[in-house]
Amino acid sequence: MSRLRVDRLTAHGVLGACLEVEQGACSAIHGPSGSGKTLLLRAIADLDEADGEVWLDEAPRSTFSGPGWRRQVMYLAAESHWWEQTVGPHAVNWRTDDLDALGFDRDVLGWDIERLSSGERQRLALARALAHEPSALLLDEPTANLDAANTGRVERVIADWREAGGGCVLWVSHDPAQRIRVAGRQYHLFNGSLSPDDAD
Repeated sequence: MSRLRVDRLTAHGVLGACLEVEQGACSAIHGPSGSGKTLLLRAIADLDEADGEVWLDEAPRSTFSGPGWRRQVMYLAAESHWWEQTVGPHAVNWRTDDLDALGFDRDVLGWDIERLSSGERQRLALARALAHEPSALLLDEPTANLDAANTGRVERVIADWREAGGGCVLWVSHDPAQRIRVAGRQYHLFNGSLSPDDAD
């Protein structure tokens, strides 16, 4: 079970962001291109320097090493990066159920990265993230390159992961219908300023 809390986080393109994602919950972020959505996720993941604090349950990010934090609070970029020739070496303990649910047989672990389409890379990047057993997921448009069927697969895998382990999700999406499907709460980001959609 994991809860993520962001307290007055300030970084390049992010102005004092505050939000909370409860255990097993998903919150969505939306806003125009260039409003700072990716910068916010990168700041939460400790990939870019930031002031303020982020908490995982009762533990502040400042008590973790950078790699230790990012193993627990996993950032999934819109464009996934791969550094080995084949899929398999990018994680240990790939979860066969997740691969199957995302539309892959286990032999995908032997595929060359160069043969993967952008959509296959996007789905496998999610499977790779889950193989590392994070406590929270930071998702930057994880279905942007996917058709409706594969978007549904991704949404179901993330929902099942939340339900099974109580992990929490912060999900950037431009799709209003998707945000309604996946998220219990939505935040709007504009010019680096974050506010809940239900704010007065």
